[in-house]
Amino acid sequence: MREILSKLINNEISISEAEEQLKINQIQELGDNVKFDDNRKDRVGIPEAVYSHGKTDDDLLTIINNLKFNDQLMVTKLGSSRFNQLKNQINSDVLEYCTYHDKASILTINKSSPSKLNGKVGIITAGTADIPVAEEARITIEQSGFDAIKTYDVGVAGIHRLIDKITYLLEEHVDVIITIAGMEGALPSVVAGLVDTPVIAVPTSTGYGVGEKGFTALFAMLQSCAPGIAVMNIDNGYGAGVYAITILNQINKRINNDK
Repeated sequence: MREILSKLINNEISISEAEEQLKINQIQELGDNVKFDDNRKDRVGIPEAVYSHGKTDDDLLTIINNLKFNDQLMVTKLGSSRFNQLKNQINSDVLEYCTYHDKASILTINKSSPSKLNGKVGIITAGTADIPVAEEARITIEQSGFDAIKTYDVGVAGIHRLIDKITYLLEEHVDVIITIAGMEGALPSVVAGLVDTPVIAVPTSTGYGVGEKGFTALFAMLQSCAPGIAVMNIDNGYGAGVYAITILNQINKRINNDK
């Protein structure tokens, strides 16, 4: 936007040309089905992500192959079998920047490495089955240039495993802790009762009986007796990562403004 306005001031482009370029700079229309927000990272500080569920293969390929994204793109909830179907149809000049993260079910496209920023997020899972959601959060955080410190399978079923791992995260000076749990979803309450760090809770759809599909964990986290926990939707590791990034961006902004 600054570049376009500078050209306008210097009489390098007309008002109508500037208006057209500003419109293009905000939204890219790709075919009949896709209107892509090209300026999300500059506006809200989060790299653009495409949620793959509900989109056809043609929709995804239209975005990936035709998008004039600045330097980063994430495609979330993209299973490995579907990625393998799409891979051979991705243009070679785009494919060279692609990395598929199997555990997280995420495709990342990076024309350049994310710039390193000050800030750390701790990620704790209750069980091994919660790791895919945790990996989704981790990839999201690292795409924004922040560090993610992970410790997995330390839930309350063996609570003796948890205490030293919390100590480890605090010694690493994490600014936010993401806790991810299915079943009865007790992990965030225990963690939030022990630390003075912001805690983000993510319920997962692991469990059986009344815990099936993650609603028991979700309700437990919303009803936690430990105050101040931010609760995401079921299996929403991406949302947890974005919320952590927003906190860290505000910290960095305040530090930079105080200099």
